[in-house]
Amino acid sequence: MERKIKVIITKIGLDAHTRGTRLIAEALRNAGMEVIDLGHYIWPEEIAEAAKKNDVDVIGISTLAANYELIYELMRLAKAKGIGDKLVIVGGTIARQHAEKLKEGGVNEVFLPGTEMQTIVDYIQSHVNNKS
Repeated sequence: MERKIKVIITKIGLDAHTRGTRLIAEALRNAGMEVIDLGHYIWPEEIAEAAKKNDVDVIGISTLAANYELIYELMRLAKAKGIGDKLVIVGGTIARQHAEKLKEGGVNEVFLPGTEMQTIVDYIQSHVNNKS
């Protein structure tokens, strides 16, 4: 039996707008993935610890509050904790120029407003399955 793709979904820092995380969590579950929703007001250290403890394939961050420094901190912590190989995706109200900087900082993909749920599902499935 093939192992389910395991994904952490969370808000980072003082961002509490959870509508997007709830929608993406549902789409990923419907696609057969195991989703661990950490909720909101979660800090980089907590995300990195949860990702390591749960041996996830994907770390999904949603931000509406432009918490980019916290995302960069998460990327540094992931490397330090030996989980820098995890697929990290970010979505939310992110300007295109910030999306490019996030990718330069180690984020694998940034999904801008209006991205179809299926696009995110397909991206995760193809990138996790290609790593296995």
